Amino acid sequence: WSQVVSEAEKIVGYPTSFMSLRCLLSDELSNIAMQVRKLVGTKHPLLDTARGFVYDSRNNLQMRGLVVLLISKAAGPSTADLSFQHNMVSGIYSSQRSLAEITELIHTAFLVHRGIVNIGELKSCDGPLKDMQFGNKMAVLSGDFLLANACTSLAQLQNTKVVELISSAIGDLVQGIYYENSKLSEENCLTDDIGISTWKEQVFLSHSALLAKSCQAAMELAKHSAEIQDMAFQYGKHMSMSHKLHSDLQPFVKESSSDTMVFSLNSAPAVLHQEFLGREAWIKQIREVNSSLQEAIKAGKGVTSAIDLCRGHGKRALAALERFPPSEARATLANIVYAVTRFP
Repeated sequence: WSQVVSEAEKIVGYPTSFMSLRCLLSDELSNIAMQVRKLVGTKHPLLDTARGFVYDSRNNLQMRGLVVLLISKAAGPSTADLSFQHNMVSGIYSSQRSLAEITELIHTAFLVHRGIVNIGELKSCDGPLKDMQFGNKMAVLSGDFLLANACTSLAQLQNTKVVELISSAIGDLVQGIYYENSKLSEENCLTDDIGISTWKEQVFLSHSALLAKSCQAAMELAKHSAEIQDMAFQYGKHMSMSHKLHSDLQPFVKESSSDTMVFSLNSAPAVLHQEFLGREAWIKQIREVNSSLQEAIKAGKGVTSAIDLCRGHGKRALAALERFPPSEARATLANIVYAVTRFP
């Protein structure tokens, strides 16, 4: 994965690890960073999020912006917009680079907002109550600051359709996160009673909509046809679905079984396992097997079905790429799909 990302950055001529650097180096955010230091010594998730921006190359937090740049280069200029080719650098319009930054700012803002903790569920080992409350305030304010910057930059693109697309993606994110958290407060609710089709709808909203609509918006900025815009949307949607499935599968397919990785009971393998097993038998299994639940899911059909689903979305992403002319950028977009659909 890291190798694919490194090659992609060379192709677009843009180190995406600095995608949001202009915003992150602003006086306002520097002040926020100084305040966040007060949380050192607590277990507030905002600290982990902040560390991730600096150190996390394994999951590559900047993946969305990079894909927007790659698909912009793969599509190139449209025949309807030949007069503006002099505005291109490394085959990408400056407006498309701005869009990539906007996409990353929105994603980062929601990552920060996800770091708000439920004060009612805190334990004494998490840190002093006043520090955790302060951390929540910082998560809300810094997330809002990033989102406001993204919206300002979005308006500066002066393209109504692009504003509409990205605004709807923000709405999708909010709705997706609401679904994720809507049942957390219900007593005795071990898992959501959902099938894989509902899981896919929710994951599209919370993980895929932003990338899919950003890819489409990048084509709109270059005045490409509705067909090319749809192919870009399909690539963004299916690649990010594969990415999410790949992430969900890691605790079940890692070769080093000595380390038991934490997994969600609402991850794709668990949801598929529940579908095969039936709701009542699933709840009974959760209560009975407890620590060996991960092995129970591995022994069922959920994991292999999730791998098939991941590869299925990967194939649809590759099919969408066929509408783009052969190029280094297109090959790298394909390599990203191969990276998230390969399993040991």
